[in-house]
Amino acid sequence: MNQPTDKELQALIDQATAGDKESLETLLLGVQDLVFNLSLRMLGTFSDAEDASQDILLKVMTHLSSFKKESSFSTWVFAIALNHLKSYKKHMFAKYPLSFDYYGDDILHAKTLEVPDLTQDVEKAILAEELKLSCTNVMLQCLDTESRCIFILGTMFQADSRIAGDILGITPEAYRQRLSRVRKKMADFLTEYCGEYGKGTCHCEDRVNYAIKNHRIHPSRLDFYNAVPKQVALDVTAAMEEIDDISQEFSFCRTYESPKMLKQFLEDFLNGEPFSAVKNG
Repeated sequence: MNQPTDKELQALIDQATAGDKESLETLLLGVQDLVFNLSLRMLGTFSDAEDASQDILLKVMTHLSSFKKESSFSTWVFAIALNHLKSYKKHMFAKYPLSFDYYGDDILHAKTLEVPDLTQDVEKAILAEELKLSCTNVMLQCLDTESRCIFILGTMFQADSRIAGDILGITPEAYRQRLSRVRKKMADFLTEYCGEYGKGTCHCEDRVNYAIKNHRIHPSRLDFYNAVPKQVALDVTAAMEEIDDISQEFSFCRTYESPKMLKQFLEDFLNGEPFSAVKNG
């Protein structure tokens, strides 16, 4: 689907704030993948990301009249989402925080050979891919919240330093310095431990049964594997800024289509009494 022009987008916003349901639905469906992908990277699991995305999309809807033309619409949505996610405490990793030390120790000392076959007749290569996608996403939870925001902005969403600095409330120079440091930290960890993206000994196919036993992946629910990758990026730059000399491309930073349940939530909300209350509020 073609992206609307600035003029078309502003017309949609004007119509939506005037109470036009179809215009509002078009706007929300247009940013739901951006919101979901940001939530997934910040929170680590599909279920938590879906819950947070619902909250964020409701915030976007109720604050739509406050949107000004100082930034692009997607950047404005991104800022709302990030502010919500930075203080979000209802996700799993808020209760059980991770660290690179813990993650590295688990890679080195897990007794993977002692676990029986738990694949439930699902092809092991598929489960290994699910684990790889899940693992690299969960690995982001080893970063503190601010560093995670910076890494996601600079590496996944490819925001330039001026836009990212505005969103985070820091100078472009400070953003570039912090992004370079956090990218190095991630690259160093991958190089030391990961055999898929670095020079480590850990390979996903060897850890499939261990991951199933510890409820890290589920043969009956392949969230990451079944999500169709698509392009989700801020409309501020075409390529990642070259701010450091790290050769690691971070190719694990894939993007995903938001779950059908999220689209259904929007449709149900817009067709129900809650929308009428918001529209008339």
